[in-house]
Amino acid sequence: MIKLNKKFLLFLFVITLVIVASYWGWNKFRAPSAVPSPEKPSIQATSDQLRFAANAPQLSFLKIKTVEAFPEPLVEPLNGRIVYNDNHTARVFSPLVGRVVKIPVEVGMQIKKGDQLLVLDSPDFAMAIADNTKANADLLRKQEIYERTKQLYQVKGIARKEVEAAAADWQQAQAESRRAKARMKNLNADVPTLAGQFILRAPIDGTISERQVNAGSEVRSDAVNPLFVITDPLHLWVQIDLPERQLDKVNLGDLVSVEVDAYPGEIFQGQVTVIGGALDPLTRRIQVRCELDNPHLKLKPEMFARVTPVANGKSKLPRVPNASIVTQGLFSYIFVEQSPGVLQRRRVTLSLQGSEYAYIKEGLQAGERVVTSGALLLNSELGTTSDAAHN
Repeated sequence: MIKLNKKFLLFLFVITLVIVASYWGWNKFRAPSAVPSPEKPSIQATSDQLRFAANAPQLSFLKIKTVEAFPEPLVEPLNGRIVYNDNHTARVFSPLVGRVVKIPVEVGMQIKKGDQLLVLDSPDFAMAIADNTKANADLLRKQEIYERTKQLYQVKGIARKEVEAAAADWQQAQAESRRAKARMKNLNADVPTLAGQFILRAPIDGTISERQVNAGSEVRSDAVNPLFVITDPLHLWVQIDLPERQLDKVNLGDLVSVEVDAYPGEIFQGQVTVIGGALDPLTRRIQVRCELDNPHLKLKPEMFARVTPVANGKSKLPRVPNASIVTQGLFSYIFVEQSPGVLQRRRVTLSLQGSEYAYIKEGLQAGERVVTSGALLLNSELGTTSDAAHN
């Protein structure tokens, strides 16, 4: 029995060796599988052109935008600040000392000339009312005395000097009455109010842009800051500090392009209206003021702006970000999209290059699509692929 088991085990061992040897021989000597054909390259390059396959990973790193034309600049963009147009702005102070009782307006409200801004409990105003009432009463009394003295003089009842004295008193009463009325008119107090309550009224039409007073606070006539600022937001100024070396580039009436960080890429138009008469001795700059229309109320006072004097409204040039420019030696290049995936390197001539944008004088037209991000990578890829093709 034991011998049979040993023979059986030996038989199984031999069968196993045969199977393993057969499997190893098959893998070693079987016909080799077909070699996969090489994939088509994702980039094809010529001297100044790159062709990318539709699924090329390099395309995901590129940003391509359509070029727009902007007015041709005279100088680099200048730092500016948007301010109130003082020709359409009123800074309202209180002419009297008192305590604020009521404020019927809020910032942003549109108001008309004569509307109430605040109600003030003011002893000084009560005194002005009393002076006006007293002056009017005194005028009537002096006028009656003068009329009686004239009648008595006509019947020889009094001397002429008494008539002259009455006339002088009446004239003094007239002067005092005019003074009191002028005071009330200066306070815009023609409309009757409660005794001692003064109403501060709006001097112009506009929008309340600032308010620096609260109900219950005490106000003074000699305050440093205005209680309200009323302005027409459709009209603003932008002030720039023009370097001395660029003074000959800006003239009265020139157009300017204004840009702000709040609305990137949007241009607001203005016009130079005032050029300062003297340079700042420390900064060697001269202040220039431009009028700026604000029809959509996007611009706000105290915004920082970039102001670019332009040649005229008709002369326009394509403008691209500086990241689109590739410089090689003395020449500048950009990459233009001819069709999807086909990019051409093109030599261009710059008119002016600022800190953010460059204006193209020759070599590019408005409406073409330009690589705005990734131009350096494309230029490197073009050189690498071309070298590989030559080798």
